[in-house]
Amino acid sequence: MFHRIFRSAIAALACCVPLWAAAHTGADAGSQHAIGFLDGLLHPLTGADHLAAMLAVGLWSALTARRLWLAPLAFAGMLLVGALAGLAGLGIPAVEPVIAASVLVLGLLVASRTALPAIGAAALVGGFALFHGVAHGAELGTAGVVWWPLAGMLLATAGLHLAGLAFGLALRRGNPWGPRVAGGLVGLFGAALLLRMV
Repeated sequence: MFHRIFRSAIAALACCVPLWAAAHTGADAGSQHAIGFLDGLLHPLTGADHLAAMLAVGLWSALTARRLWLAPLAFAGMLLVGALAGLAGLGIPAVEPVIAASVLVLGLLVASRTALPAIGAAALVGGFALFHGVAHGAELGTAGVVWWPLAGMLLATAGLHLAGLAFGLALRRGNPWGPRVAGGLVGLFGAALLLRMV
């Protein structure tokens, strides 16, 4: 029964990869002048790579960290730094592959419940967040006013981290296979994104 559900979930994720992976293609660049707070708020929720990474940061923190807030705070802070760099026109190579790799790595960390020292965990997720932020900033580069979408994006990021933390705290008290399955699904999604880029 479990194997059938697991295979069905993987198949559903694989079918959705082409839609989710289009989060940073620039296909909507012509409409960027009209973006506002709500667009920034919704963007992390509509780009599944961001959604998965942000939920996984909260989930991983809840499962392994003593200071639950440190890695999510580092992610949000470096996301803002990256977005500002992207707005300034700073180009970083391999943004999309690193974003996909971040989803894979975070999924594996959740599945294995690997604990890192607090500073190491913050540095790891902060590094990943820099790439997520650059992608956002590059998209906002043609917008008239960027502060409202940035505020919305940061609020959504904090909300996703909190949701991941809540989910992780619930999993800590539940079946020990719950984190493995959740992390495995996130990791498989990241692997699918990477394979799509090859």
